[in-house]
Amino acid sequence: MQQRFSFEVQARDGRARQGVISTPRGDIRTPAFMPVGTAATVKAMLPESVRETGADILLGNTYHLMLRPTAERIAALGGLHKFMNWQRPILTDSGGFQVMSLASLRKLTEEGVRFSSHIDGSKHMLSPERSMEIQKLLGSDIVMCFDECPALPATDAEVAKSMQLSMRWAQRSRDAFGDRPGHALFGIMQGGVTQHLRAESAEALKVIGFDGYALGGLAVGEGQEAMFGVLDYAPEMLPADKPRYLMGVGKPDDIVGAVERGVDMMDCVLPSRSGRTGQGWTRAGQVNMRNARHKDDPRPLDAACECPACRNYSRAYLHHVIKSDEIIGSMLLTWHNLRYFQDLMAGLRAAIATGTLAAYVADFHAVRAQGDIEPL
Repeated sequence: MQQRFSFEVQARDGRARQGVISTPRGDIRTPAFMPVGTAATVKAMLPESVRETGADILLGNTYHLMLRPTAERIAALGGLHKFMNWQRPILTDSGGFQVMSLASLRKLTEEGVRFSSHIDGSKHMLSPERSMEIQKLLGSDIVMCFDECPALPATDAEVAKSMQLSMRWAQRSRDAFGDRPGHALFGIMQGGVTQHLRAESAEALKVIGFDGYALGGLAVGEGQEAMFGVLDYAPEMLPADKPRYLMGVGKPDDIVGAVERGVDMMDCVLPSRSGRTGQGWTRAGQVNMRNARHKDDPRPLDAACECPACRNYSRAYLHHVIKSDEIIGSMLLTWHNLRYFQDLMAGLRAAIATGTLAAYVADFHAVRAQGDIEPL
């Protein structure tokens, strides 16, 4: 019998959890950060290089892959894992957020969303059933149910209406997903920053029953204080024996705060996007490698990092290739950023396992408060 999806919490420190998600394609150590491979690639990285940073799982995008090259073509070529040469777990989002944020001429109904592609204007329909079909064709290990992401700002009444539609779509997603041993379906909690709407959403999702639960509708411009305000109560509304996934987060201090509040999984384009724009994320904070102060600096970007960019190249070299728009600049900075994010997750896991999370978090903030290394 094929191994089924499972989750085990191995240690707790306050509300933070350290554990492991088991799948037929390998274990995912939690808390986990998932690099984003939107179009079947983590930009500027080879799959084996992404794995070397410490990543156990990647995220792919239903909306982008359904448009180009199409889920049907990927299925005919052996599925997403083979197509992109990544044999470990893949989570795919449902496409709901991108339909709302990227597509044009959208028409939202109970059935789903009709829209025009942002690429070529072609017409498409995305519904809970179609989203499940696409993600099955891709061969996703973790599938997200289809939800609606309301534009902000929105009134409580608008957020409630959107959340209730998403809960009806969650039931349809569950029905369409069926029983697929070895694959998991996650429900998505909505409700904005309103506690009673979050509670209503959580109860609806628990009645339906999912393999994991995501916190949606955050990291969409509400600010860290408001996001943490929701995370102070929302994760505890979800089943304690299932993984909790905060979608679209985020910056290192967002990640640390989310883990402290009981989140197990996160994803964000930030490490790779920053790498392509000359921004390095280090233990001391964000560093702009385009700044002239780096042009004669022989030291590594981050002396504590073991990535190739820090082991083998100076800040002066990184500054040079980035200012020269050489492709290697994006490659090296992206590799470094992904390694830093994975090192952060490894540190959080170790601190939870040893009951030293408070000290780890205090040191994290203290180092960042000191800022970047002193200039030469």
